[in-house]
Amino acid sequence: MNGAVVIGGSAGAVQALLTLLPALPADFARPVLIVVHVPPDHDHGLVTLFQAGCAMQVCEAEDKQVPEPGTIYFAPANYHLLVEPDGSMALSADDPVNHSRPAIDLLLESAADALRSRLIAVLLTGANQDGAEGLRAVFRAGGAAIVEDPETARVPTMPAAGLALCPEATRLAIDAIAPYLLRLA
Repeated sequence: MNGAVVIGGSAGAVQALLTLLPALPADFARPVLIVVHVPPDHDHGLVTLFQAGCAMQVCEAEDKQVPEPGTIYFAPANYHLLVEPDGSMALSADDPVNHSRPAIDLLLESAADALRSRLIAVLLTGANQDGAEGLRAVFRAGGAAIVEDPETARVPTMPAAGLALCPEATRLAIDAIAPYLLRLA
């Protein structure tokens, strides 16, 4: 895998993604891997919701699958999504991290280890601190770190925690993130 965009969010993230993802073109140069905190006991329907409005292909991540450019991969409910050293995706039913499975930190940290400077990470709205450590790991590995502006985020706790641990992150309003990703990718 040449590089990837990894995105994490919690409370309010579906609404944020409804702004961000439809703005990406079908031929977007990188795969997009996403963790959204959802209840573990039901199908979250994110693939169906986003497929209708996105130019990119949208699917649920599968274990050992190699992500392809122009495709959005959502972590399945109740599974951690990780990036392996070879760039393939792995699913894990290990214990929750930050009270969450899937956990944003695990996706960001594993992707930072595997992809280093070829990684772009985006931390969106949310009500806890999951993703802050991972964002810092991405920045330290040479990747690009982006945070939804806490002042305009639906729930500012998660992006504020990301900025507290990674003040070097680029802070953008939700509608500015997709154009920024297009310039970076």
